Amino acid sequence: MTRFLFVWYFVTLTTTLFGSDVSGFGFLFDQRRTSLKAELLQLSRDTQRGITATPKQEERIKTLFTQLEQLNPTKNPLKSPSLINANWSLEYSTAGYIIGKNDFPRVGPIIQKIDTTTLSAENSEVVSYFGIPVPRKVTVELSPQSNQLTNVQFKQFSVGPIGIKAPEQFKGFLDITYLDEDFRLTRGDKGNLFVLTRM
Repeated sequence: MTRFLFVWYFVTLTTTLFGSDVSGFGFLFDQRRTSLKAELLQLSRDTQRGITATPKQEERIKTLFTQLEQLNPTKNPLKSPSLINANWSLEYSTAGYIIGKNDFPRVGPIIQKIDTTTLSAENSEVVSYFGIPVPRKVTVELSPQSNQLTNVQFKQFSVGPIGIKAPEQFKGFLDITYLDEDFRLTRGDKGNLFVLTRM
């Protein structure tokens, strides 16, 4: 860790003072990203998306999350359709109501589909109600406010075949703070953290 910080400082200082081409140091940042992603993903899965996370694990995940954000290789996530537009599997969140903490268990992946060309997104999951699997879905409209932050307006909730229009006041935002070809970090309007992997 100390060596990495020294190299980071050296590269930043060199670029600032001399405008030198330091692209050759890219492999160091790639290695660090790979290491952080691996540990973050392992902890996410060990804690069942955060359901069983201890305070120590939560703190470690928060630290890894912040460190990875600082190495974000995609400066304009919402303007990068080849990366952002996909089905994403939720691996971890601090939002207990989304991961099913103290609630009916989720069966299989919790999926978020993003499409910036239509400015829409869809969250879907299967919930086990007393052993009966029932699909649930919510569709939302996106209103980008910057190249990484978008407002979210909920449009419709679906439970099985039943669809219900979402109340107007159901809204929030998503701040995409890290994005690469298979990994995404997002901060929500209530301060929640989300770790997702491309499906």
